[in-house]
Amino acid sequence: MKAFATLVIAGVMQLGFAHAALAQDDLAKIQSAGVLKIGTEGTYPPFTFHNASGKLEGFDVEIGQEIAKRLKVNAQFVEGKWDGLIAGIDANRYDAVINQVGITPERQKKYDFSEPYIASKAVLIVNSKNTAITRFEDLKGKKSAHTLTSNYAQIARKYGAEIVATDGFNQSVDLVVQGRADATINDNLSFLDFKKHKPDAPVKIVATQSDAEKSGVLFRKGNPQLKAAIDKALEEIKADGTYQRISQKYFGADVSK
Repeated sequence: MKAFATLVIAGVMQLGFAHAALAQDDLAKIQSAGVLKIGTEGTYPPFTFHNASGKLEGFDVEIGQEIAKRLKVNAQFVEGKWDGLIAGIDANRYDAVINQVGITPERQKKYDFSEPYIASKAVLIVNSKNTAITRFEDLKGKKSAHTLTSNYAQIARKYGAEIVATDGFNQSVDLVVQGRADATINDNLSFLDFKKHKPDAPVKIVATQSDAEKSGVLFRKGNPQLKAAIDKALEEIKADGTYQRISQKYFGADVSK
């Protein structure tokens, strides 16, 4: 009986090891493939966009490249529209999403995040001629331009706005400029970058939320080794001055705080 019991236990242990092998942490798979696949929009300057020559660049792009470098793999970006970007993780289209994804309790139920790597505040943007909207509460019954599943659209809905669907920041601002939308709520950093390139654009910030939204790298749950490796990479990027260099390039300030 003891011999039989020993065989049974050994068999169970072997099954357990086999299951553990099947449930391999994504970090091992990434390092084996030599590539970190990153989901991103490519239409959200200054975070992820195409420059005049068509090359993908931006703050989030360079952060992704630096993370991959420290994991000793290459970064491969897979572009997609925001509304389906996070779902691409479920479809195994990529290993992580680096695209200003806000760390929210709702998302944390289904996905894991790295430590925050950037903080931003939501701002209310209107046409320069608009004097009727001066605070978030004034959005009630007004048209606000957003990608449908963004955090900013949720804020606009909370204040009673009617959402006008767009593909991203630039289209949202364009609709406000054209008068096809009354407002848009968006990221203060994106707006500052927009005004840097288009100082004469007839849009203005009329209100700013006090709470900063922190964004992180999003990836599948059950990958503690990958999370630890990405967190370590981000820590190194900040410690060696790389983060500050990238931050100054796109914003003229340290946006980690």
